[in-house]
Amino acid sequence: MLRDGVKQARRATAVAAALLLLAGAPQARAQAAHAAPAPLHPEVSAAADAPGALQPQDSSQDKSQDRFPDKGLAGKAIDRVKDAAKQAGDILTRVPCLPPKGGLKPMGSLPHVANKLIAGTPVVIVAFGSSSTQGYGSTSPAFNYPNRLAAQLRRHYPTADISVINRGQGGEDAPEMMARLKSSVLDLKPDLVIWQVGTNAILRNLDPADTAKMVEDGITTIQAAGADLVLVDPQYAPRVTEKAEKAGRMVQLLGRVAELRRVGFFPRFEVMRQWHEAQAIPFDSFVIADGLHMNDWGYACFAQLLGDDIIRSVGQIKLGVNVPADVHTYRPM
Repeated sequence: MLRDGVKQARRATAVAAALLLLAGAPQARAQAAHAAPAPLHPEVSAAADAPGALQPQDSSQDKSQDRFPDKGLAGKAIDRVKDAAKQAGDILTRVPCLPPKGGLKPMGSLPHVANKLIAGTPVVIVAFGSSSTQGYGSTSPAFNYPNRLAAQLRRHYPTADISVINRGQGGEDAPEMMARLKSSVLDLKPDLVIWQVGTNAILRNLDPADTAKMVEDGITTIQAAGADLVLVDPQYAPRVTEKAEKAGRMVQLLGRVAELRRVGFFPRFEVMRQWHEAQAIPFDSFVIADGLHMNDWGYACFAQLLGDDIIRSVGQIKLGVNVPADVHTYRPM
């Protein structure tokens, strides 16, 4: 009997340890809808290609709590897992994700993605960028924007084979991204590249014109490889707006490059500015304590609006009301 009791105790300890690794303290704090404070130097690499969002525990796991009537270590860990799963499901219902007043300008057509979806062939999307693509500030890799976007697109196109590959690397901007463009992006044969760029250039006081020129060169290379492209400008956050002149110039130049090179453009800076100014959402509701990176809600809303734009752009082509496939935008010049 004593031996059996020891075995049961060891099993309970192992289960509790495993669950705690999955549902550690940062995830538990997700219930406040704000990510935990993070270091100021996001060089630590998060898991690139994370699985989907956590799912609620099944009934067999619920029954395991019967063995811990006093809500012991394992029982509390199970509760944390359930809280994290609930957070994934209701984060945008508690604070609605609204588009900017007047809506977003049309992103531009995405002919390669649309044609793949129409043909029923696999679609490969590469999210290329720095720490806000990598997901720094989220409480789980499942809650970064590429994984949120993948989930949305798969819900909308349930029979399609859609992959969203995360190639974000913290601390980088155009010089470092151009150096790994082939290995991180082109070698994956993408149908769509979502390129988030410019924030670290602002923080490092790099010349916005130099950044815009490198981005233009990168766009040319990506287009030559036969991929659609959506450019994403910097985030509107306190550490970026501290350098207001440089930030404004960067946003202006990236938007102009997108127009000239006829690629899609998602105005993240303006979208986030309206969260704060037009919708009166405090910064700490969508940015973590470092004043730079988004939290779970910020990433979720960003992904939702970006996904809505992608779905609209694809739908225009499928309905036959968009420009010809060899023209990559219908935005006014």
